[in-house]
Amino acid sequence: MENFIFYIQQGFYHVLDKAALDHVLFFIALTIIFSYKSWKKALWLITFFTIAHTLTFGLSVYDLIEVKVDLVEFLIPITILIPLLINIYREIKQISNKKENINIYFAFIFGLIHGLGFSNYFKMLLDDSDSKLLPLLKFSLGIEFAQILIVLIVLFLNYTIRFTPIKNKIWVIGISILLILRIIPMLINRFPFG
Repeated sequence: MENFIFYIQQGFYHVLDKAALDHVLFFIALTIIFSYKSWKKALWLITFFTIAHTLTFGLSVYDLIEVKVDLVEFLIPITILIPLLINIYREIKQISNKKENINIYFAFIFGLIHGLGFSNYFKMLLDDSDSKLLPLLKFSLGIEFAQILIVLIVLFLNYTIRFTPIKNKIWVIGISILLILRIIPMLINRFPFG
């Protein structure tokens, strides 16, 4: 039981680690456009992301695919930047029909990249004698719990904002700009070419 909890905790805390906020920023970027009424779509978003990241996470842990760590670390902030730019564009152009649906696809596609990032940390937790499958699933479960927590907090904030004078459009654009300002230094610091 102790082993079971250890890997779940490691997955949970890896996502919420203050030193590595990319995952939190990614889910804020994807879910800031969701209304509280769209909670089912938000859960689908988490599910699609989990399927994708578990796929590449597992393939990487079993050394079936290998991508340079520097490249993955650079691509992760790009996966955050793209939805933020689209959020701003959609709000400015007032494109509202099914705007959340594209983020579900982003969650899957970008989840493939994030899964490669998780594998590096996870490999450090294992020693050569450890079986990989059960720890991998437990670690992924911890990641899933953290993702659900992040999305619930964002949906709660999106819900409470409607009781303030701040319009939803300003909320989405403002948060997106703040996150872009946070992402730019990450992109510069992680630039792998040069």
